[in-house]
Amino acid sequence: MSSAAKTLGLLAYFSPTRPEIGLSQLCKLAGRDKATTYRHLQALEDTGFVEQNPATKQYRLGPAVLQLAQTREITVPRKAGAEHALSELAEATGETSHVSVLSGSTVYALASCESPQHSTRAIIDIQTFPLHATASGLCALAFGSADLMAYACKNIQIFTATTVQTPDALRTAVETVRQTGFAWSGGALEIEVQGLAAPVFDHTGLLAGSISVASVATRFTPELQETIQRNLIIASREITRNWGGTIPDSLEAKWASSLSNTNPQIMEFSK
Repeated sequence: MSSAAKTLGLLAYFSPTRPEIGLSQLCKLAGRDKATTYRHLQALEDTGFVEQNPATKQYRLGPAVLQLAQTREITVPRKAGAEHALSELAEATGETSHVSVLSGSTVYALASCESPQHSTRAIIDIQTFPLHATASGLCALAFGSADLMAYACKNIQIFTATTVQTPDALRTAVETVRQTGFAWSGGALEIEVQGLAAPVFDHTGLLAGSISVASVATRFTPELQETIQRNLIIASREITRNWGGTIPDSLEAKWASSLSNTNPQIMEFSK
């Protein structure tokens, strides 16, 4: 990994739940020595990507990040094109909806919407989604570049008892996604959460990301599963259209087959 990549990689450790990070903590998170980490932080601070809180002496994201985020949304309006579908999906399912985007080998969180129907909800508090352990990640593996599978197989991390643990198990899970048109993650990242996702496409005709529903596991019934699947299709079509893409005919056929219960694999999701 180049020095520039290592420097920019430090930005990924900041999140809404970890808005400020001290030098020592960042060293541990990144697995680097203090001198190297400090040098990288200085480069980021000089360019406005991070700044040091004068009160706590910890580092936080700087104004340059906001400027880039605004430019990105103006030139590639992903979030605006997904917000209505997210709201409708959360309302229809009573669960948390969220959309992610694929960039390189990483699936990034873009936006989420929590349903007010329940006091207990799934909270999307991560910035990136593991390819092998989330419905969003499985969508990327099933419908994205073939190179992603090799990367995912080399980076399998066990989060819960239901996380796939071998490359063969991951390939089997991804093949199910391809056959059904839906990705499912049954507590693979967090045991209390069940996730269902469908792919979204953009003007390039390629996978751009996924639209997902994260449900509290105790509420995930076969009836809710079907409701989520039907509304994921509606949301995927809308976001894909807003992003300038079209749903492949082959995927539409797989969705129709799954919802007509002609594909028995889809019923395994609720077991």
